This record gives sequence, structure tokens and C-alpha cells, in this order.
Amino acid sequence: MASKYNHLVIMAGGVGSRFWPMSTEQKPKQFIDVLGVGQSLIQLTFQRFSGLVEPENVWVVTNQRYADIVQEQLPEVPRQNILCEPCRRNTAPCICYVSWRIKAQNPKANVVVTPSDHIVTNEAEFRRVVAQCMKFTSETDAIVTLGMKPTRPETGYGYIQADLTAYSQRCKEIYRVERFREKPDLETARQYLRDKSFFWNAGIFIWSVSTIVNAFRVYQPAMSNIFEKMLPLYGTSAEQEEINRRFPECESISVDYAIMEKAEEIFVCPADFGWSDLGTWGSLLAQTHHDLYGNSVMGEGVSLYDSHNCIVHTLGMEQVVVQGLDGYIVAEQDGRLLICKLSEEQRIKQFAEIK
Repeated sequence: MASKYNHLVIMAGGVGSRFWPMSTEQKPKQFIDVLGVGQSLIQLTFQRFSGLVEPENVWVVTNQRYADIVQEQLPEVPRQNILCEPCRRNTAPCICYVSWRIKAQNPKANVVVTPSDHIVTNEAEFRRVVAQCMKFTSETDAIVTLGMKPTRPETGYGYIQADLTAYSQRCKEIYRVERFREKPDLETARQYLRDKSFFWNAGIFIWSVSTIVNAFRVYQPAMSNIFEKMLPLYGTSAEQEEINRRFPECESISVDYAIMEKAEEIFVCPADFGWSDLGTWGSLLAQTHHDLYGNSVMGEGVSLYDSHNCIVHTLGMEQVVVQGLDGYIVAEQDGRLLICKLSEEQRIKQFAEIK
């Protein structure tokens, strides 16, 4: 049984069209069945924490326009635990807000924060890693981030360098962070791959609520002050109105810049549980099952002829025939069809704006 002090925060406010035509501004990728398994990414995220956190201790921070979608897809989460941002301000204000909100309810809470749109293929290993990190943060004042063991010279992720000579005495799988690194160029990414002390930054954080609130007080006092002053309003009918008024005052800054790169007791737990942030169609192709010719298909009635290294996502169509394509995306949703070279997928947002 999960500890009553364990809390989960799912950040689900992102807006994007990288998976157009499936994802749109009205329904971003975290709310769609990207993998063709009958569940959205946010539903899969919620489920992988089963046994670690009770549903009443799950919090979702999202944009106001998506609150109803969250409630529809995650009916187990209490409505009052769906927190609505009036505008986008990156991850630091989001985390500061929900941290003060949790502290008001449970000052002894131990919290894991995760994006809503990642995938994990080895959920048993994921739960083992998160459980040991939550035990560690419940006993210390440490901040822990998960570091994914890199499998390729990836230029689309930030990196964490661990001091592999300085593991924690409480848990020998957890190491002090040496430094955080921005997204590298290809040659630097190759160097990181050879150097076993570098890990992908997955954006999954674990801490006690007292630790993170104190960190915001020290390193982001103006931001912390906004949400601390709202303590009497949390859980009341006046909360959303005050959030709508004060949230836009927050600096738009990531928690990495705001806290992680400044705090002292920062640790990383290197892990390998089949992680991807599914930022592109190419990453989806890499994470899904392929046929003998490198094709990945999601949908019924799809026939491929003389085609290689393609991803086909057509869940709503009765019959699809693809012939003679190599390295293409074929995707359909609600009457919108995309046929695009994988090598040109960075232009999808531009294509999506064409009427």
C-alpha cells in the first residue's frame, strides 16, 4: 500500500502541434492515444504510478481549457486536485503553486513530479526506481532527479553529469549531481555518450514538499511569496480567482534554471526503464514495434507494400494502403491527413497552420 504521504504531480499544461493531425491546440498530445493502445499518454502516466501513490494524492496542473479533459480521462483524481493555470509560465511557477497547495494540505508530503506526455516501457523497473528515490527524499533534505542512461548521441535532450565517485550512503544508486548541461551539438553529444557520467534529463523530480518549498523561498523568493500569501485561500472558492490574478505575475522560467542549477543538495538516480519523451514522430517510430522493413503501424486495415522506415497512425480509418514510401509519416485524425517525410517533420507546425 502506498504511503499516505506520497503525492504525485502530473504537469499537463503543454500546448503543441508536433503530432498534428492527432494533436491540436484544442487537444494536445498528452490527451490523445499516441501509441494506439486505447489510452492517452496522461492516462498511461497516471497508471504507471499505481501502488506508489493513492488517487486522492494525485495532482494535475494544466491549462484552464483542459480541466474538463483531465477530469474525463482521469476520473479517479479528485476535481479539487486539478489545478488550472490561467496562462503558460514554464515549469517553475507550476511547481511552486502545486507545492504550496500540497503543503497546505499535507506538510509532511513526499512528492514526485512528472510530465504527462512521456512513455516508459519497463514499468516494474520504473516503480522500483521511484520507490527507492521517494524513500530517500522522505529521510533527507535532498532533491532527486532521474537520469536516463543514454543510448545514442541525442541533441534534443538536456544532460545531467553525475559525480560517480560520490554516491549516497543511504542509497548507492543515487549520486550527487556535478552539473546540468544544455542540449548539446552532435559532437558534444557523442562525447557525453562515451563518458559514462552523463545522463539524459528526464524532467522527473522527487523531493519532500518542505524541501522544495524552502528551495523556492531561498532561490525564488518573489515567486514563493505569491503562493505563500495564498495559504488561507487554498481549497476555497476564492482560490482560482486569486490564481488568475497573481499567476501571470510569475517569471516564465523552468524549474531547472530556477532551482535545480542553484540548490546544493541535488542528486541524480541513473535509471534504465525504456524512457522517451515522445517529442517527435521519429521518437515514436523508435519506441514502437517495427515490422521487418522498419515500419511501425497503429491502426486496423493498414497494408504496406514496398515501403520502409515509415510510421502509419490511422486509428480512425477502415482501410489504408501505402506503397513505395521510405521514411514517411502517414497520419489521419478527424478528416485531417498528413503525409510527410520524417526528415521534414520539423515543418509540421507550419503545415498545420495551412487552411
